Amino acid sequence: MTATRATKITPTRCGTWKTLYGWVPLASRQCTGKMPVPPCNYRAKVIRSCVVAAFGVLWLFAATSRLAAERVVDVRDCGAVGDGKTLDTEAIQKAIDQCAAQGGGTVRLPKGTWLSGTVYLASRVTLSIEAGATLLGSRNPDHYAHRRVPPGSPEKEAHRIWALISGQDLEHVAIRGEGTIDGQGDAFRWKGGSRPKGIYLIGCRDVTVEGVRMRNAGCWMQHYRQCDRVTIRGIDVFNHVTYNNDGLNVDSCRDVTITDCRVDSDDDGIVLKSLSTRPCRNVTVTGCTVSSHCNALKMGTESGGGFQNVTITDCTVFSPKKSESIYGRQRGLAGIALEIVDGGTLDNVNVSKIDVEGVSVPIFLRLGNRARQYEPGQPKPGVGTLRNVVIHDVVARKTSEIGCSITGLPGHRVENVVLRNLKLGFDGGGKRETASRQVPERPESYPESTMFGALPAWGFYVRHARDLTLENVELRVAQPDLRHALVFDDAENVVIDGLDAGFSPGAAPMIRLTQTSTVRIRRSGPKTATQTFLRLQGDRCRGIVLEENDLGQVDEVADVAPDVPKDALSR
Repeated sequence: MTATRATKITPTRCGTWKTLYGWVPLASRQCTGKMPVPPCNYRAKVIRSCVVAAFGVLWLFAATSRLAAERVVDVRDCGAVGDGKTLDTEAIQKAIDQCAAQGGGTVRLPKGTWLSGTVYLASRVTLSIEAGATLLGSRNPDHYAHRRVPPGSPEKEAHRIWALISGQDLEHVAIRGEGTIDGQGDAFRWKGGSRPKGIYLIGCRDVTVEGVRMRNAGCWMQHYRQCDRVTIRGIDVFNHVTYNNDGLNVDSCRDVTITDCRVDSDDDGIVLKSLSTRPCRNVTVTGCTVSSHCNALKMGTESGGGFQNVTITDCTVFSPKKSESIYGRQRGLAGIALEIVDGGTLDNVNVSKIDVEGVSVPIFLRLGNRARQYEPGQPKPGVGTLRNVVIHDVVARKTSEIGCSITGLPGHRVENVVLRNLKLGFDGGGKRETASRQVPERPESYPESTMFGALPAWGFYVRHARDLTLENVELRVAQPDLRHALVFDDAENVVIDGLDAGFSPGAAPMIRLTQTSTVRIRRSGPKTATQTFLRLQGDRCRGIVLEENDLGQVDEVADVAPDVPKDALSR
């Protein structure tokens, strides 16, 4: 029986019923002057119909995607030869274009050597380089894209950059397989002018690169610029044949994951850049092995937009063992290098569980003012910001005598840096006179861990910094070093808690504070006999507090210069 409601209705509403989904005609019902109520299962039927329709759309989308994934175009079917002598560029490009025209799929490079100039990827296309296959870059500069684009052409930027594999404004692209990309970069061994990169992708979204071996690019091995949602996994890079042989460059990208990769490069290894005012943001690097004659794990040098929300963890760093340096040093320049020199902001960076061996400097932080401009008409940037950095659980062995440094500029301090649970070993051998050396500011210089030469401290030299914490830091030298272990110059709000620093007979005081205020030193002290624990210099030295320190091996707690306020130190 149909339920009714004793409510009088007008003729214009007769025969309809307003449900949650709108007005539903009730053609089968006769108007009786009372509002009819539909059967109790009517609304459920409507909901079921909507759900079924939604699942149908999802199924159709999934089926379409699955069909695209199953489409495979073999480059041989498009005329590629694969003998390493015949230029297969057009055939490979034809395969990519054909695959894209079908809605996407996989372009297959089977076992063979596929000689090529620039090829352009397409959206929803996977380039599969199978085991035993090598995509071999041509040694002829005329086979790369830049030669075909006249000056002033409106062509895309990707068509202007030398690269073996290129693409711009693409979605859902991938390079996979167990094969090799070899750029034959030794054919482009000159410093000036352009040289082909291995991979160059700009403005792309949902990019995956995994499994492949990459060798011998004419410049950077790979460059991902202004891309979103990038996954790089399990690749093996060896790049040691010409200048600027970086291993992996992430530039102004967002939401990037780099995992389980091996990178061995002459120039920087895994490096974040911002060659624009768009920052690198939300980047995770984990489980990688990195070897470099320059900097293994680096942010900068180009830093127009800066770096935000970056995590680097569980990585191994060492100097290259199977190559001679072209740039940098044979033993490598830095293990961890964080730099802002072209404006921009470095903020919220966490580096942890890094094992470093045999590089020149284990940790280098630099806020400078090179002030490079990256866009036409862009005003010259001011000094950027370097803040909120945590570096913890780092072990370093066999590093040089230079020492680590954390440096800003007068009026522009590095801010809020935490160094925790570090065990760092240095060569040592520094002279006593170096402890009093005046270190130049060099604001406009290219930032490099060796830029200041041997520092007044063999452990850490800190200048122009605020809110700095060293907690459970162990420092050792392989041979006697007569410099300070730590130097702070123009620093404010410093905590040193649990410092364990080896001391050499006749060395300068273990810690020197110059124009530094609000410092707490606790649970620290030399393990061997020394003359002086602390040296204070400058009329801005104040608020220095010593707590719970083991100074039984010290002849003199503090050497205080005449210009230091009398109440600067308390115990």
